[in-house]
Amino acid sequence: METNRQKKMGALLQNDIVDILQGEVRKNGISNLIISVSKVNISSDLSIAKVYLSIFPVDKGGELLKAIQSNSPLIKHELAKRVRHQLRKVPDLNFYIDDSLEYIDQIDKALKGDENPIENRDLLEKRKKK
Repeated sequence: METNRQKKMGALLQNDIVDILQGEVRKNGISNLIISVSKVNISSDLSIAKVYLSIFPVDKGGELLKAIQSNSPLIKHELAKRVRHQLRKVPDLNFYIDDSLEYIDQIDKALKGDENPIENRDLLEKRKKK
């Protein structure tokens, strides 16, 4: 269970990491790319932060995650400059892809009738237990 301190630090880091990443996207002139930080979980000893990223379009997610992970020390340094008055030590940053929106989209498509077994009886044969 997260403490209030962990939640506050997570929210602080989330806002600043979004600013850093979006600033880099704008500075490099990359168009048609959206990076958002969906959640930041901080360990109980406040030394490690798990940063969950949502990247659109999804097909660029893997290569962009590798680039962000390789630049993690630079991002941590920029973050340290921003939060130097709020935190004594900036936690190590571990980046992950958050695919929850893609999962929700798949469920939504299934509910809208793309894989509706009532309309498409062939799906019932696949779902029967053998």
